[in-house]
Amino acid sequence: MNDDNTRLVYGRHAAGELLQQQPDSVFDVWIHDGRNDRRLSDLSKMARATSANVHRVSRATLDEKTSGGRHQGIILRCRDAGLAVFNDVDGLLDAVGDAMPLVLVLDGVQDPQNLGACLRNAAAAGAHGVVIPKNRAVGLTPVVRKVASGAAERVPVVRVSNLVRSLEQLQARGVTVVGAAGEADKALFDCELDGPLALVLGGEHKGLRRLTREHCDQLANIPMPGSMESLNVAAASAVCLYEAIRQRSAGR
Repeated sequence: MNDDNTRLVYGRHAAGELLQQQPDSVFDVWIHDGRNDRRLSDLSKMARATSANVHRVSRATLDEKTSGGRHQGIILRCRDAGLAVFNDVDGLLDAVGDAMPLVLVLDGVQDPQNLGACLRNAAAAGAHGVVIPKNRAVGLTPVVRKVASGAAERVPVVRVSNLVRSLEQLQARGVTVVGAAGEADKALFDCELDGPLALVLGGEHKGLRRLTREHCDQLANIPMPGSMESLNVAAASAVCLYEAIRQRSAGR
């Protein structure tokens, strides 16, 4: 269906973001021939303005290409590269330059819905990048990109072989590493998050792994005064990122 150097992107938000941000990366576009609503028509015009091959096809063809995924009438085949590609966090931090880094680190998130939502949160918060492990975690699948609604084309994602080593690289560059852990003594809102910062959140079932915890500069809990014991990783990432934004804004 696609070779090693290309990937499929589907869903209207993800497709529209890619056509707007990286039109030269798109090779083929498949659009549902039986739908002519305004949004799909706009996407068709955007696709025809690129050098991509535009194909009008049946819904059955779209269903087959996405293995039954929710394509919303459009699929793109594009070069397998996001907004930026970095081999490690040093490359990411070099690209940040003089700005104060804000990085989201995800330790073993396996649900594509959660990863997609975390990418959206990171892009909305203006994070400079998201770091994820290559092993025992979901990657940038078509489902993740669809849920992210274009965020995968806006925020760099760094996939690393050794997450602990990446945390050490961040610390060596002056970035404070704060891990979210429900049993931590200190509340997130009492932590200083207005400097160079990496926020580390764990996976859906076990949270932060032991070695990851041990390599955080500090651990913080999200106060839960209500009846729930925890938030899922997507909701927790939003709370952590926006508390960092609040503190940075207050310090200006």
